[in-house]
Formats: sequence, C-alpha cells, structure tokens
Amino acid sequence: MVGIAQKPSVAAVQEGEFPVTHFRTATVNGIDIFYREAGPADGPAVLLLHGFPTASSQFRHLIPLLADRYRVIAPDFPGFGHSASPDRSTFDYTFANFADLMDGLLGQLGVDRYALYCFDYGAPTGFRMALKGPERISALIVQNGNAYEEGLSEFWDPIKAYWAEKTDERRQAIAFILNSDTVKQQYTAGVQDLSRLDPDRWTHDDTQLARPGNADIQLDLFYDYGSNVTLYPEFHAFFRDHQPPTLIIWGQNDPVFPAAGAHPYRGDLPSAEFHLLDTGHFLLEDKLDIAAPMIHDFLDRAVGRS
Repeated sequence: MVGIAQKPSVAAVQEGEFPVTHFRTATVNGIDIFYREAGPADGPAVLLLHGFPTASSQFRHLIPLLADRYRVIAPDFPGFGHSASPDRSTFDYTFANFADLMDGLLGQLGVDRYALYCFDYGAPTGFRMALKGPERISALIVQNGNAYEEGLSEFWDPIKAYWAEKTDERRQAIAFILNSDTVKQQYTAGVQDLSRLDPDRWTHDDTQLARPGNADIQLDLFYDYGSNVTLYPEFHAFFRDHQPPTLIIWGQNDPVFPAAGAHPYRGDLPSAEFHLLDTGHFLLEDKLDIAAPMIHDFLDRAVGRS
C-alpha cells in the first residue's frame, strides 16, 4: 500500500562499523599526489599500488574490506587518476621517479613500515621502493605484477622492439595499447563470466587516457618499463635475502602477465603462499569474493596488529 512504510530489517552492519574511505591530496616534490586512505591511524599500514591503465580506483572495493584493522593507503601515480599530470618537459615519467614520489608520500604520512600490495606497474614501483628500504617491507602481496622475464608474454614483443630501437616508428607501433578495444580486453580477457565486470571501469580508463598529452605520458612509461627488466636480478636478490612474508595471488588467464611470470617467485620465495585463480588481469574486478578473504587472512597472520 502506498504511503505505508515497511518495517526495516536488522542491519547487517551497525552504524559506525563500516570503514570510511577518505580522498586526499598531498604535495610531494612539488607534485600533487592523490590518495585514498581508510582504517585506523595506528593500524599496520598497507600500501596498494595500481597498474595501467587505471588508478587507485581499482582498489575501491578492497579498501574497506581491509580497513577494519589496517591503515590502507592507495595513491595514484602522476598521469593517472586524480594525481597531477605535469608536462613531460618538466617531469620525467619513469618508474624510478614514481618510487621516489611514493616514498615521499609515505614519509609525509608518517609510515615507516608497511605491507606492499603491488599489481602491474605497482610491482616495479614497489620493488624499487623495497630496494631502497628493505627493512620497511613487513609483507608482500603480488597480484599479476611481473618481476621475471618468463612473465613477459607476446603482448610485450612490440614494446621490446621499442626498447631496442627508440624511434618514432616503434613508438607509434605500440600506440594500439591505448585504444578503447585494447583497454577493454585487459579487463575481459580470461574472465569466464563477463556479467561480473563493471563496464564503467574501462569506460573511465578511456576517459583518462584521452586527456590531452596523456598518450605521450603512457608511451614514455612503456619505454621506461625496460629499465625495470634490468633490475630484475636486484629484485630477486631482495626476495632471497629478506624473505618477506609473501602472498602470490594471480589471474592465471592474464594475456599481459601470464601465470608463467608467477611461478618463478616460488624459487626465490619458497615460503610464499601461492594461488592461481581462474580469471584475467584485473583479478579484483572478477574474483574479489575469493581474493579479499585470502588477502585479509594473510595480513592477519603476517603483520596482525603489531
């Protein structure tokens, strides 16, 4: 009957129990870095580092699921999301600079030790941070983040050609990666049930990539990715020498970073917990219901509240 209020059901989450995410910006080395933050200020810190072509928004659902116990920080790299996109004439878009900026952000936030979640571009950025301060890494979560040449699939062949020959022709040959269809495929490839994917994700990424000057920023980063490969032996030495508690959780059908890149971690990190899930690159878009409990349980055991 119209006008008759229905009796409300008992709320599954009581008022004040659901973590609130705050959206903030800090100026680091003169560059505005946007970040999402949630959870208790005195909780163990967890740093979430995103990949291409998205931003910290890829963690929008995971953040509150971890923030009951953990101080979760998820920044946007320059040129992504809501962080600044300085002109290429004044800022070099390199993974070394990204690592420096992320270190600077954590310094401003008073974080001296943290669990590192690294995905895609977040892997070389985070591993560079680990090389500079290995004692700061309390735990490591790797999700489709490559550190081994075995993980550079055929997708990378034209990019490798650009590393070998830095010409305009080679640069334009990889511009297809920025196309709408390619971006969408990064979300859909390897996913069994496409109804689990929110199409707003790749639509939003298209909008971000279409910003003036952003295509050249992304192509600069594709070229600089080659500098990460030369550091792979140092990344492996960090794994072997420091043995951080590690969770490997990987979408095994990923055409960008296939499962062949996940297995070698086990040689350097023999105690790592290892899970291959039947999905693609953006695992959290499809398998959050499986991944989030794994991640929370791992953090509880690895870093807890101490």
